[in-house]
Amino acid sequence: MDYKSAGVDVEAGRHFVERIRTSVEATHRPEVLGGLGGFGGLCRLPAGLEKPLLVAGTDGVGTKLELAQECGRHHGVGIDLVAMCANDVITCGAEPLFFLDYIATGKLSPAAMAEVVEGIASGCSQSGCSLLGGETAEMPGFYPAGRYDLAGFCVAVVDEPRLIDGQTIQAGDQLLAIASSGVHSNGFSLVRRILEANQVPLETSQAALGGRSAAEALLEPTLLYAPLVKALLQSPELELRGMAHITGGGLPENLPRALPQGLAAQIDPGSWQRPALFHWLQELGSVPERDLWHTFNLGIGYVLALPESSCQQALEVVHNSGFTGWICGEIVVGQGVLGLPAGA
Repeated sequence: MDYKSAGVDVEAGRHFVERIRTSVEATHRPEVLGGLGGFGGLCRLPAGLEKPLLVAGTDGVGTKLELAQECGRHHGVGIDLVAMCANDVITCGAEPLFFLDYIATGKLSPAAMAEVVEGIASGCSQSGCSLLGGETAEMPGFYPAGRYDLAGFCVAVVDEPRLIDGQTIQAGDQLLAIASSGVHSNGFSLVRRILEANQVPLETSQAALGGRSAAEALLEPTLLYAPLVKALLQSPELELRGMAHITGGGLPENLPRALPQGLAAQIDPGSWQRPALFHWLQELGSVPERDLWHTFNLGIGYVLALPESSCQQALEVVHNSGFTGWICGEIVVGQGVLGLPAGA
């Protein structure tokens, strides 16, 4: 018996590493020391910071992976993995510095795994961070052949004098919504149950989705908001007081995380048109309005809190950065999220 007969192909692993080398090294910032293959990645802190603070976040892609693997679409979930981590750490004004990934699989498929890592590299490039290293574990007997799971780890840096912690938010400040690209990477246990209950063919065009298939609409990668936040922070006289990444739990659970004690987010649900994808899911699954608001982002992937005097300039930056944004509410005295529709 040898390792290969036990289910682990070391030679395939070597070929996989060589295939991804170019994609990984293309993400490296000037602060990175050394290349791929060491026992640990090395990265300097950027120069010119008075009191550098490291900000770390970790996440996965959840059961969106089940759908992606069923459809054989692997690149997008690599982008999702970076987005779920990087979009969290930038909420305090930090700049993503480097990213690490962990991939566990039953049997290594170099082609599929390379697609995932190339997606991760793409997400890192869009976020401006280095893919500093990672680990691919082949675990036959633990994961079924052809199945894999992902975890990601992002480290960012912010100068302490420029830290955004929401404590300067005041009543009367405006809430600026930034559009999502769809479901992003949350709520897929419910999504998959809806699809299974209705036996939805994943690759068939759906009129309710504008002619896209369920696979195309649901596997759209999570938007990366780091380039937008960087542009906002570099804009003169524009004051950002707080930010929220709208992930699992939707607006009701994520907006309060960015607010100081005693203040609430007053949302105007009529300020945007809910994307067709969410109407389609709600109708197919007879999903109650409350579950919809507490599970999905409903078209808003990121929210900025800023004084009214900064709104017009911020909207210009959003538009010039290729994103869609609008005023979706304001800060009021209170607690939690107010103004949601009846039943939500």
